[in-house]
Amino acid sequence: MMRSIKKIIHASKVNMGGIILDQALPYKEVDMIDPFLLIHHWKNTHYGGQQQNELGVGPHPHRGFTPVTFIFKGTVHHQDSRGNNSLIEAGGTQWMNSGMGIVHSERPGKEIAEKGGDFEIIQFWVNSPAKNKMDIPTYQPLTKEDTPTIKSEDNKIELAVVSGDLMGTKGKINANTKILALRLDIQKGGKMRIPIPEDFNALLYQLDGKLKINSTSTTAEKDCTWFNNDGRSIEIEGLENTRAIILSGEPINEEINSYGPFVMNKQTEIMEAIRDYQMGKMGVLIEEF
Repeated sequence: MMRSIKKIIHASKVNMGGIILDQALPYKEVDMIDPFLLIHHWKNTHYGGQQQNELGVGPHPHRGFTPVTFIFKGTVHHQDSRGNNSLIEAGGTQWMNSGMGIVHSERPGKEIAEKGGDFEIIQFWVNSPAKNKMDIPTYQPLTKEDTPTIKSEDNKIELAVVSGDLMGTKGKINANTKILALRLDIQKGGKMRIPIPEDFNALLYQLDGKLKINSTSTTAEKDCTWFNNDGRSIEIEGLENTRAIILSGEPINEEINSYGPFVMNKQTEIMEAIRDYQMGKMGVLIEEF
């Protein structure tokens, strides 16, 4: 049985510290789709003649969740207070479990800053269960070449399996919750039924193009389709060439208290996170370019 559509959310423009991007989650009355807390889509053209430290997001802290970045165009340079320093290109993923606390920066690569170029990413936040919120932070970079893929029977849809298991293909990212995270490249006319565990919450976000979902609903660029938990699959058909992601995960069903870059369970834990960051307990990041 195919899942029915619960809601179609159209991303809205937000200003994040001078960066204008599209936010699909949270949205009005939809605070989260457990365990997914936030979805940001940033698309921009850089015109060159700049330094890396003038672009992107400089050093900032996180605790209690996993920020994930899918790179679609350009490169993202990640640095953090645990000593990780890596550049991931288009088609790759940066998966960082912030755990007990980490300071990191996310900037377009040096070549884009200096010479210009197209830049496009999606960042989403995955909540961590209470038992994992104070884990040691980890960073997992994944290149396009190392990401397993699946093709539809008509060879017009390619799914990159970043995390979780799809039709016997297992993603290489280790998450601390049960997650299925997919990247989709859909050609016009491509059609496929995608299985999703029935107890997982699920959504599909489109970067562009146009889709028909379950042979009934037509969705477009920057639409986020949230599905009911009443079936074991969704069906997609490309009405145009389309890029999309599917995020699906087992709900954590725990109380959440959040403040900016900290996502915990209790308000007292938020106060502790602020104190620990101010005391330098999440480390210090001095960027190197």
